[in-house]
Amino acid sequence: MTIGTIRKRADFLAANRGLRVARPGFVLLAHPNGGRGKRFGVTVTKKIGNAVVRNRMKRRFRELLRAALPEGGLPDHDHVLIGREGGVERDFARMQAELAEALQRAADGKGDAPRRRRSRAR
Repeated sequence: MTIGTIRKRADFLAANRGLRVARPGFVLLAHPNGGRGKRFGVTVTKKIGNAVVRNRMKRRFRELLRAALPEGGLPDHDHVLIGREGGVERDFARMQAELAEALQRAADGKGDAPRRRRSRAR
């Protein structure tokens, strides 16, 4: 079975309404996608660093997901990894273990508490 990639902004926004599991190097979002199979997406904001750092982090995340999703991914779910500060320097093997643990928590339905809404300064 092939694993698809998420390309549309609407799919990323929908994943944000799903289950959220935070780890030191990343946040995993898992959201049912209505029978489209296992798909993944990666997001790294400019807060993390310049383009070189962000692209390196995205490459690492894509490799982590390609290795972990065939066995550990939730069927018919979108999986989104959001990069966090320090994720690019973390040990790859440690991140693999953290991703496996995060996928297991998501499969068990044990997500972290939803984020608080930030009030917008006007």
